[in-house]
Amino acid sequence: MSVGAKITGIGSFAPEKKLTNEDLERMVDTSDEWIQQRTGIKERRITTADESTSDLAYNASMSAIKMAGIDAEDIDAIIVGTATPDYPFPSTACVLQDKLKNKKAFAFDLNAGCTGFIYALSVADSFIKTGKCETVLVAGAEIISKILNWKDRTSCVLFGDGAGVVILQKDDFDSIKSIGLRSDGNYVDLLYMPAGGSKFPASPETVDRNMHTVHLKGKEVFKIAVNSLSSLAEELLDKSGLTVDTIDLFIPHQANKRIIDAVAQKLSIPDEKVYVNIHKYGNTSSASIPIAFDEAYQKGLIKKGSKILMTAFGAGLTWGGAVVEL
Repeated sequence: MSVGAKITGIGSFAPEKKLTNEDLERMVDTSDEWIQQRTGIKERRITTADESTSDLAYNASMSAIKMAGIDAEDIDAIIVGTATPDYPFPSTACVLQDKLKNKKAFAFDLNAGCTGFIYALSVADSFIKTGKCETVLVAGAEIISKILNWKDRTSCVLFGDGAGVVILQKDDFDSIKSIGLRSDGNYVDLLYMPAGGSKFPASPETVDRNMHTVHLKGKEVFKIAVNSLSSLAEELLDKSGLTVDTIDLFIPHQANKRIIDAVAQKLSIPDEKVYVNIHKYGNTSSASIPIAFDEAYQKGLIKKGSKILMTAFGAGLTWGGAVVEL
């Protein structure tokens, strides 16, 4: 009998503080109408100064652990998809492990930009199906607000903070019907943070030039995202033996409502099957899909037997997708 990786727990967490488009009008040269027309965003959640990525991941983890009916000590591996770790090192996953009081797991971060959760889910799936682990915690957690240039209206209006978690466990039933990962390093400079690594270590100059903040070429990213995601989604559905008609819900990465609409249109997915919450959270990067997954479950849109298509696109450039069944 083949080994499956079953999703047994889902959880999410977003900070209490809301930053609305009206708030941004007082901070930068923009307007609520401009933001909504181009992005679909009305508000986003922003952390306080003393909140860290591991704090958000911890809260989401506790919800997922409770749903799975396990103890934190049962977890064999902790994988955190993030581009905004607590520290350059050690990993946020290790910090999370300590907060969960887990002594058993091995833990590491995975950085694939906004596609981080899908990449981490794929790794966890492999760990279980190869017998390496029986229970894996997979998180997407971000505090993008702390790496934004709040004077750059093209980027600061887009992002928010949050975390989402799923628990995967060894089981006869397999939740992961198909999963695919892609990247193209030729487009590194379309979405990146130039400084803070070995190429441009922190210095007065890098700080003065805002090199420790998000740099984005949105128009170029838009075109590549729509074509890449629709093509991969078709491939994943085919591998799963499913069609647009037989999936119950499409959960895309919440980066831009226009990208979501364009991909759904190319795939001929009707609006009622597309889950959108970007208006409330903005782009929470790797946390986007697991937050939406948990929210859809809490609303009763996802039930036992539901088949869900997920796609994400992010810095790297990376993209990925999965077809999962609860």
